[in-house]
Amino acid sequence: MTERPGGVTGRASPCWGPLALGDGQVRFRLWAPDREAVALEIDGREPVAMTSAGDGWFAGEATAQAGARYRFRLAGDLVVPDPAARAQAGGVHGWSVVDDPTGHRWRTPDWSGRAWATMVILEVHAGLLGGFAGVAERLAGWAALGITAIELMPVNAFSGTRNWGYDGVLPFAPDESYGSPDDLRALVDRAHELGLSVFLDVVYNHFGPDGNMIGRYATGFFDEGVHTPWGSAVAVGKPPVHRFFAENALMWLRDYRIDGLRLDAVHQLHDDDFLDALAGEVRTALPGRHVHLVLENENNDPARLAPRRFDAQWNDDFHSALHVLLTGETHSYYTDFAEAPARRLARCLAEGFAYQGEGSRNHDGAPRGAPSGHLPPTRFMSFLQNHDQTGNRALGERLAGLVDADRLRAATLLLLLCPQIPLLFMGEEVGSRTPFLFFADFHDALADQVRDGRRQEFARQPGFDDEEARERIPDPNAVATFERSRPEPGPDADGWRASYRELLAIRHARIVPGLAGCICAGAEVVGQRDHQRGLPPGVGADHLT
Repeated sequence: MTERPGGVTGRASPCWGPLALGDGQVRFRLWAPDREAVALEIDGREPVAMTSAGDGWFAGEATAQAGARYRFRLAGDLVVPDPAARAQAGGVHGWSVVDDPTGHRWRTPDWSGRAWATMVILEVHAGLLGGFAGVAERLAGWAALGITAIELMPVNAFSGTRNWGYDGVLPFAPDESYGSPDDLRALVDRAHELGLSVFLDVVYNHFGPDGNMIGRYATGFFDEGVHTPWGSAVAVGKPPVHRFFAENALMWLRDYRIDGLRLDAVHQLHDDDFLDALAGEVRTALPGRHVHLVLENENNDPARLAPRRFDAQWNDDFHSALHVLLTGETHSYYTDFAEAPARRLARCLAEGFAYQGEGSRNHDGAPRGAPSGHLPPTRFMSFLQNHDQTGNRALGERLAGLVDADRLRAATLLLLLCPQIPLLFMGEEVGSRTPFLFFADFHDALADQVRDGRRQEFARQPGFDDEEARERIPDPNAVATFERSRPEPGPDADGWRASYRELLAIRHARIVPGLAGCICAGAEVVGQRDHQRGLPPGVGADHLT
């Protein structure tokens, strides 16, 4: 009989992670090409030598029920968790746990998803909202506003108990501080009952700085010749590494019935062939379902948005042009939008990207992007705020605290009624003014490095050019920084809810039905100001026509 993961028929046998063989038997595998021997440890039992399976793989079988704790012993006192563990106990340095993906009894077994054109997506952080159960409690309220999907920031296991999620080190295991794997399945099930899709942010371009053990037994997992902001690039072109991430994507989509994935910063993968192959594999593996794939791609590459590849890209150009118009800020990555922001916004509305091959100051003058006007507007996801653009501010300010309310309402109207797919950030729908700060839970020297590095990062930005000013930047590792980031309703929360409800009703009734085959007829700048020179601080929605 062909091996099937978790006892589910109709799938090819995976390379990574535990595999249920039936009758309580589980196969364990690890790719450790730098090691000559690997032993399997199951909690309460003596280690058992695993067998070399060729090409750097080691395999072993054992009796193990769901909940059994296990790990791998490589040499002497070096023990490591399974990098493809489906659950983890005791943190990323603790024991891996066998999970039964068939244990949850789905209440929505016939759910096949929502069409892409109907999406209004709300990005949320599970930890700030009370874990998976806390997010589930809020779903009905979001659905009542007209939101049709949520996007979870990364939920895979990370160091400590609080993190944005982009420092994850065990990509297959939901972090235990948010809840169990079945708690996540229950969240997805509840969303589907309410007609909501669920997206998940996944990070395939790097691992976090604490708990990533792969490099100690599989240096080939990384490409030392290609560098990223986090170190050597992940070698996704190698078959075992490709399988690691392809199986991860399929696990979320199959075992958790997630409706779509947002791939973080794919420009740092430096491998478009991997992206195209991954998209093709997902499309082939899940016929008959609305499964959506979204990119964050600084390269503004329209080729990745071709049919049967990726549904859309986060359009940071839209955000940056509009942010300059609303706030007058022109530092940091807004430098590229300091000149003629209204013209750049008009190009986003008409053609998708503002940068389509022009030189970019933030890229040392190198060309960025390629022509995108041939793509339908639904290939672009637009937003006013997200975790990056809010949390990467030194003090985490939201637009509600930076911009006049009338201007912000006008910008929100533009976002929700233009044909691009709108993305909201948790708290926008209630006019939240609480900050969203960068937070983590590192300790000792690493905590000092993260805190000091964070403060030094802003040394050249207005208002933080001296040591005393930088000391005001919250310590990412402090519990208070995490607690302050919970999105509390603003003083006019009811008014914002009413506005979102009204605008989204219009979108679903008047905009969505016309999106099939939609093309943009054009956009132009109007108004009395010279938009070629940009706009001074304080100029806002009255010039966004």
